[in-house]
Amino acid sequence: MSFQPNPGDELIINGTAYVVGRHPAAPGLAYAQAGRQGIVYQLIAKNGAPHEAKALKVFFPKFRIPAMVYQSEHMETYGDIPGLQVCKRDVLTPERNGSLIAEQPDLLYAVLMPWVHGMTWFDCLTDQRQLEASDSLALARALAGIGSAMEQKGLAHCDLSAPNVMLPFFSEVELPEGTSAVELVDVEQMYSTKMDRPDALLAGSPGYAAHRTVHSGLWSAYADRFAGAIIIGEMLGWSDRVVVDKAWGESYFDQHEMQTPCERYFILRKSLEARWGSKVVELFSRAWDSQDLSSCPTFGEWLVVLNAVTEQEILVEDTETEPAGTDTGDLAAMSGTSSEAVPSLATPAPLKAEQAEMLNQAALEQGERGVTDKLFRQARELEQQNKPAAALEVYRSLYHFVDDGSPLHVEVSAAITGLEEQLNPKMPEQPEKSKAWYRSKMFIVTASAAVVLLAAGIPTVSILADQSNQRQIEAVKQEEAVKAAKAAEEKLVAEQEAAQKSLTEKQRQEAEQQAKQQALAAQKQQEEQKKQQALIAQQVKYEAYLAQKEQNKQAAAKLAKQKAYDQQAKYEKYLALKKEQEARAAKEEAARKAAAEAEQKRKDAIQARNKENVLQLISLYNKAYASQEGGSTAKAKSFAKRFRALYDSNPSYYRSVGEVGYRASSIYNFLGDTNFRLPKI
Repeated sequence: MSFQPNPGDELIINGTAYVVGRHPAAPGLAYAQAGRQGIVYQLIAKNGAPHEAKALKVFFPKFRIPAMVYQSEHMETYGDIPGLQVCKRDVLTPERNGSLIAEQPDLLYAVLMPWVHGMTWFDCLTDQRQLEASDSLALARALAGIGSAMEQKGLAHCDLSAPNVMLPFFSEVELPEGTSAVELVDVEQMYSTKMDRPDALLAGSPGYAAHRTVHSGLWSAYADRFAGAIIIGEMLGWSDRVVVDKAWGESYFDQHEMQTPCERYFILRKSLEARWGSKVVELFSRAWDSQDLSSCPTFGEWLVVLNAVTEQEILVEDTETEPAGTDTGDLAAMSGTSSEAVPSLATPAPLKAEQAEMLNQAALEQGERGVTDKLFRQARELEQQNKPAAALEVYRSLYHFVDDGSPLHVEVSAAITGLEEQLNPKMPEQPEKSKAWYRSKMFIVTASAAVVLLAAGIPTVSILADQSNQRQIEAVKQEEAVKAAKAAEEKLVAEQEAAQKSLTEKQRQEAEQQAKQQALAAQKQQEEQKKQQALIAQQVKYEAYLAQKEQNKQAAAKLAKQKAYDQQAKYEKYLALKKEQEARAAKEEAARKAAAEAEQKRKDAIQARNKENVLQLISLYNKAYASQEGGSTAKAKSFAKRFRALYDSNPSYYRSVGEVGYRASSIYNFLGDTNFRLPKI
């Protein structure tokens, strides 16, 4: 494309003087934005305000279509719809802008329209700029309002994507009151029953095109519904840091993920439900699971639901503390439950990836009996693999799907209880000292004393008994009581020492077992952390690979674009050279024809003169003959000399004409000998 203006260059279009704007990030370059069909330049009126700037869209040769004039005339009526101010457009034609197009041929059928200030939604996505909840709602409402107004008039943009959604809401230029928060650009593919179908149709942009639709081109009244639902979902989700950090890049979803149970879908779905309610999620899920574009919710439905969200709800969302992150294991469990979300469970960090992998595998397997069978089977497998924590989380997920009182419910409950006891064993209580009354030391001493007192208090049976015998008996009884008390006390001390030793040994064994379990758990945790770090490193490498791939893609696109420009320049140069060669050949042909005509005229003149000379030769011969016959030899000789001079001027021609050669021979004889008689011829 040869039209490459510099900043400050002046253009006069329809009697108004404009200057090319300077790029805010590079003052030395013109403010321009490249699109699929051409390049848009900013033009600033010399006597206009900044918000009155114009956009000059210069199309690539393939898209310079004369029917653009007819199309723009019909679009003019849609320029009053909020968000469609670019429909107020003026096409540069040879009739009205002939002198400008003659100077700049690339401006043929270029379009002059209002310049939309502000960033694009694409810029907001790629900058990963998190929005306030109120801003997200305002943008989503504005886009839904534009789509609803277009649907009511039977219109569709047909290429709704992040780069084509402008956000005057974030403009740094002061705009007039009532300016729409969202504006749509690149409307050349717009559908309307009053406009003809474009020759070249676009199949939708990656990240916004439904893969279940026909990719030969979008041009119908329903063309915007799926892409609109995705962009509204992005706008609402962009107030959640988790959603922003999970974005693919140039759009939230990768094109290969569209309408599949992918992780990004469940993250966005969970965020929409938590922040905006179940009705928003229902509309988004309808679009995501739709089989065709007509099954997607209308923009009117979106507008009704979004208008029902009150400012109080937004304030509550802003003041609530958000969770630290979204559990990958929960999302994987959700993906295994069709369209029903499983409540979030607190999964230990080292087991998230493992659980997510297993649950995701269950969700994607085909031909299984059901979600409960898949989860139960996987929990059993995790138990067999000695992964009780992961098995416990799967059992907990399964617990929400089984009926109370069913055999499976009882079995799952027992498994959960058993795994919880295994993971969190209770410390055995200290055995209390024996409370049996017959094992009490106090009782033994008291009993011994009682025995002594009882023995001492026995009345004398016989006054005749020997006093010494009585004292011996009492001494023996007292000694036996003391021995019994001492034996009982020793026995009690031995039992207590044995119990204490047993308790100490048991505590030691339990401490060793607990230390082993803690060491094993620490080892497992370290292994899981290593796995996590390996996964993170792998993810970093993958993201670096994607970044490099995207950089290569952009470089290739830039190279292809430059190559196209070079080819176009070569082609235009070839056309100019061809035109110059044709002009030179035509000029040479005209000169050749003129020379041929002149030569023919010259030959015709010579031919006529030769004929006259033949008549004159005959006349001179006759005069010479008559003079000789009249006796005037001198006069006859004079005529003969004149004959010879004229004849010698072209003897080859005259010799071939009738008897002229014979006459010449006679004249030569006469001039050689005046006595020679000229014959009468």
